[in-house]
Amino acid sequence: MGAYILRRLLLIIPTLIGIMVVNFTLTQFVPGGPIEQIAAQVQGSGDAFSNISGAGAGADTGVVEGYEGARGLPPEFITQLEKEFGFDKPPLERFLTMMGNYLTFDFGTSWFRSISVIDLVVEKMPVSITLGLWSTLLAYLISIPLGIRKAVRDGTRFDTWTSGVIIMAYAIPAFLFAVLLMVLFAGGSYWQIFPLRGLTSDNFADLSVWGKIKDYAWHATLPVVASTISSFATLTLLTKNSFLDEINKQYVMTARAKGLTEGRVLYGHVFRNAMLIVIAGFPAVFLGVFFGASILIETVFSLDGLGRLGFEAAVQRDYPVIFGTLYVFGLLSLVVGILSDMMYVFVDPRIDFESRAG
Repeated sequence: MGAYILRRLLLIIPTLIGIMVVNFTLTQFVPGGPIEQIAAQVQGSGDAFSNISGAGAGADTGVVEGYEGARGLPPEFITQLEKEFGFDKPPLERFLTMMGNYLTFDFGTSWFRSISVIDLVVEKMPVSITLGLWSTLLAYLISIPLGIRKAVRDGTRFDTWTSGVIIMAYAIPAFLFAVLLMVLFAGGSYWQIFPLRGLTSDNFADLSVWGKIKDYAWHATLPVVASTISSFATLTLLTKNSFLDEINKQYVMTARAKGLTEGRVLYGHVFRNAMLIVIAGFPAVFLGVFFGASILIETVFSLDGLGRLGFEAAVQRDYPVIFGTLYVFGLLSLVVGILSDMMYVFVDPRIDFESRAG
């Protein structure tokens, strides 16, 4: 297992470089770069997107003629901006400098927020961790027992109506479900049970420890439920199908023939094999919830997390934030892939990735 993990760790380097190369190259052809953003603001034109007309590749390569939003501004001002942002250097040199800094986790400073990228990510991290961690735990706590019960009672009325509910839950977009929760339970048209926005109250600092816990849970309930809806449906069906596949195998019939109780057969023999793919996929599911639906949920509930940070950085062309978070998230995704494989071995030691690789 050690040699397999070492190979996977070494593969992180070229994979991560490839991700950064592709995204850095794409930004060279995206109109409305940061200089156009600033030029449009200086001229009082709102943002650069209303002024783009065939800016093409010159929007980010330091070509003054390509800055459509910069017309009427002194060339010296544009030149100063290019030098300040580093656009006076060739793209290859800028990329190599950026990657060299990223190796030491030096992500620079946001161009439009005057704060380091690391501090910015740390500031927004609690919101995304709240959505990702609690949504994943809630999905597993509901999906595993429900999936097992559906497998045991396969074909019954319970299985039929719960499948209908699960399919409906899977079909409803997370953001639409979030809006529905707000209308029903956050003072929209019915009940004012939960707060409309934020993760804490204004007097959070003055509350006792128990009061802070209750206030945090009160604010987090609707966002967490909204972000759980799709992963809950997927995990439930995955658990049911895994159990059905194992229940029909020969070793289960043998265990029943020996006189073991149904509970002993189910949880002593079937559970370990059936839950292999479900439990081992926990890191990947958490990462998917953490980075996937967070932007829409954060927007609906006015939460200031990594999802909104990434969206706003993309709109503003705040490249240090975009590439810094992309580097961190890409690295995390690759490491989580290794952790998932390790979870497989932990759940079932019979799995040997090294022999398969050979």
